[in-house]
Amino acid sequence: MSLIDRSEAEALVEGRHGDPFSVLGLHRTAKGNRIVALVPDAQRLWAIGAKEVELEQVLPGLFCGTWNEPLYRLRAQNAQATWDFEDPYRFAPVLGSIDEYLIGEGTHHRLWEALGAHVMTHEGHSGVHFAVWAPNAQRVSVVGSFNSWDGRRHQMRRRGSTGVWEIFLPGLVPGDMYKYEILGAEGRLLPTKADPVGFGAEHPPATASVVRELDLHDWGDGLWMKGRAKAQDVHTPVSIYEVHLGSWRRVWEEAGRPLSYYELSSQLVDYVADLGFTHIELLPITEHPFDGSWGYQPVGLFAPTIRHGRPEEFAAFVDAAHRRGLGVILDWVPGHFPTDDHGLRRFDGTALYEHADPKEGFHRDWNTLIYNFGRREVANFLEANALFWLEQYHLDGLRVDAVASMLYRDYSRSEGEWVPNCYGGRENLEAIEFLKQVNMLAYGKSPGIMTVAEESTAFPGVTSPVHRGGLGFGYKWNMGWMNDTLRYFSRDPIHRRFHHNELTFASSYTYSENFILPISHDEVVHGKGSMIGKMPGDAAEKFANLRAFYAFQWTHPGKKLLFMGQEFAQWQEWDSGAALDWALLDAPLHAGMRNLVRDLNRIYREMPALHWGDCDPRGFAWIEADDAERSLYVFERRAPGRRPVVVAANLTPIERTTRIGLPTAGSWREILNTESGHYGGANWGNLGEIIAEEIPWMRREFSAEVYLPPLAVVMFTPD
Repeated sequence: MSLIDRSEAEALVEGRHGDPFSVLGLHRTAKGNRIVALVPDAQRLWAIGAKEVELEQVLPGLFCGTWNEPLYRLRAQNAQATWDFEDPYRFAPVLGSIDEYLIGEGTHHRLWEALGAHVMTHEGHSGVHFAVWAPNAQRVSVVGSFNSWDGRRHQMRRRGSTGVWEIFLPGLVPGDMYKYEILGAEGRLLPTKADPVGFGAEHPPATASVVRELDLHDWGDGLWMKGRAKAQDVHTPVSIYEVHLGSWRRVWEEAGRPLSYYELSSQLVDYVADLGFTHIELLPITEHPFDGSWGYQPVGLFAPTIRHGRPEEFAAFVDAAHRRGLGVILDWVPGHFPTDDHGLRRFDGTALYEHADPKEGFHRDWNTLIYNFGRREVANFLEANALFWLEQYHLDGLRVDAVASMLYRDYSRSEGEWVPNCYGGRENLEAIEFLKQVNMLAYGKSPGIMTVAEESTAFPGVTSPVHRGGLGFGYKWNMGWMNDTLRYFSRDPIHRRFHHNELTFASSYTYSENFILPISHDEVVHGKGSMIGKMPGDAAEKFANLRAFYAFQWTHPGKKLLFMGQEFAQWQEWDSGAALDWALLDAPLHAGMRNLVRDLNRIYREMPALHWGDCDPRGFAWIEADDAERSLYVFERRAPGRRPVVVAANLTPIERTTRIGLPTAGSWREILNTESGHYGGANWGNLGEIIAEEIPWMRREFSAEVYLPPLAVVMFTPD
């Protein structure tokens, strides 16, 4: 025991030494060089180099001896086996001073390159470097099957005042499972934790992190990446297919498993491209323990879920979409995280990522925790995560979930149940600053991307640049339009004349933000029914109403978003545990609905008048907005130097022949009619053409007699 202090030896063996690297490994002492090694299941231990020296066992599993060579290996023996291995405690640190400085400052924008588990060669040996932030822990260890999940074996090195712990473990390989065992701030052993910056995880319900290599995919999307800024501009067509990968399609011949990323690379990508959408938006695919959360309660923010494959397979999916000209948007969840013991909750025994006060740190709507956006390391963790997905996986955008819940301290809270900001107000100033920073970093470091806010209040300047006082998002979901339009189309047509403004009111704020018009998963779940189920009337009227709804959505200013299954009018509301009812496409009405969505996307992309002014007030004008008695709407979409499109909607079950105002004389071609037989309608229309005469009407110099089928939308453009 003379070569090592007994109290230190006992602390090591008991797993409560705060600085194991100061004792373990090779150290110069006044009595010569000393090796100390902790190998709990060894009965004898030798240091091996040019010579072989047996070390003395000073406590069970702890060995010590003198050693005068610069390098060594260890040989252990017990009653069952003898094995040789490299001592992790003889390796120098991996993290450098720049990493330490940036982590401490909260500005390490590529945090994933410093923290997490990285396969590497260090000092001539291959293995894995682990690093994790746990500033209040008394001890942190890496545990896994490679060390019998024994936290005494690989106790980590604390890096100064950063709160980061690290260790290099030689011999580990991709696919090894691991967790962190943490002795908390109060000296209590915590439940083992998954890696907050882990790049992979076990299949749920198992919860360990898995060592995964990044950069294994050979990207071939250079052409897309070069041109995507133009493809996502406010003046270009953006039409988004929102999808939950686990329930889009399943392989019933194999126990109903969901598709792999590789299978989705062909099946989903081909399907979406054929329908003419410009983007795929994924419900959260960051690793999450509970299927029923749809990914909205993530634990592994840096790991694409293993439910569909490994990280390189997810990269291949994104690449395949890009090669077909499709952007990929990730639903990103920085607004809350689950309380699962293996996650971020009280990660080092303290409220580290969350607020200590439940009035700030607990979200009662979802029984989840709220990030402490005012702590620089937490904000840095999330900011770096946003950049990780954009840079590492070439994603084209982030749709930020539940922004409203982040912006307000009193969100879903009654008086006395929330903590005001430093000025006594309800705004969450730290979250606001965080969102601004995310947007500045995302647009600054990943040119051509888009960020989208799901924000349901009238918070000002969501899509205004940060330097002009805004939050800096590229787009915002137009929840007001969605609610009003759904409410209107759900009404019996006989009552619509009393609610005419539900379709016109949105024009009073259409250009206050850069809007996306969403019919998302939230509208077809939890008893809300399907889109076709919301429509009034008999079966034929339901389909006519829904066709008119989609045509109104595609011609109204704003980018478009439709959730999977709604393109063919699935009857059942969405079930995340099943798959879409693809058999419906054998029925003409359902196939016709999909044909309509395909043609709406085609015309939307081909006609600049229908997309150029989505976010520009010069692109829209009402021709008739006040004919409530007939539930008639007529408006014009336009783009500089391009042919206009005039849209006429008859939203009653009564066919009408009426005169509408037009901006120019001559022949106007009927480019889409939702009552076409191709879409499942009765094929009533204008025989492909109307003639505008010099008869002033509806405040226009020209007009034409048109036939408007019942419950239909018709579009015209100058021939």
